[in-house]
Amino acid sequence: MNSKIMNEAFAVYGAAGCGRSLMPVAAAQLKQLSNPNQAMFIDDSLDLQSTINDRIAMNYEQFKGLDCANKHVLIAIADSNIRQKIANRLLNDGISLWSVQDRTTLIMEKVVIGIGAAISPFVTIASNVTIGKCFHANLYSYVEHDCVIGDYVTFAPRVSCNGNVHIHDHAYIGAGAILKQGTPNKPLIIGKGAIVGMGAVVTRDVPAGAVVVGNPARVLNKQVDVKPPPNTIHIQ
Repeated sequence: MNSKIMNEAFAVYGAAGCGRSLMPVAAAQLKQLSNPNQAMFIDDSLDLQSTINDRIAMNYEQFKGLDCANKHVLIAIADSNIRQKIANRLLNDGISLWSVQDRTTLIMEKVVIGIGAAISPFVTIASNVTIGKCFHANLYSYVEHDCVIGDYVTFAPRVSCNGNVHIHDHAYIGAGAILKQGTPNKPLIIGKGAIVGMGAVVTRDVPAGAVVVGNPARVLNKQVDVKPPPNTIHIQ
């Protein structure tokens, strides 16, 4: 067998609901690429190597210590701040961020997606879209044309992000939320660290750190601190 392939290790970091949902997508991607490696879980609650959903599971220090030149990790953690801390640790340790997408994902022309993306089944990303690192797009979400999405943004299932929307770093868009289409000279803005509640219909800009709910969406409250963790990398 190809020694280069066999000298690789692939893991999904996080074995809670997010990780267990993304593991079949990750495993299918390896199979589609004819890669013989089996993806494993990283779960820091473990002291000893174990199994989760019939897959090898170990803590991060055990994974880091594997005798393997090339390691690749998909971070399956919903909290974007934790996701960033883990990403920084992985990169500092020389471990690659692994991007995974389902075979049912539709990605159109002129799309740029940063490293570490987790794209679930039946997601659509339309033309001329730019997305930062460690993006999470859950089941049946879509991103329409000419959107710009920052780092560590999370879409829950069935998010409808229409054209000319700019979403800043660490924003969270809840299940079934609808973001109204902007225009080229006035895109709809979702500010840094904002939270759009489940089922919200967003028709106007959302300030940084705001929590919005309802139809049309209204500001419920603001978070106190919307500064991203250190070493944030922006796409603009």
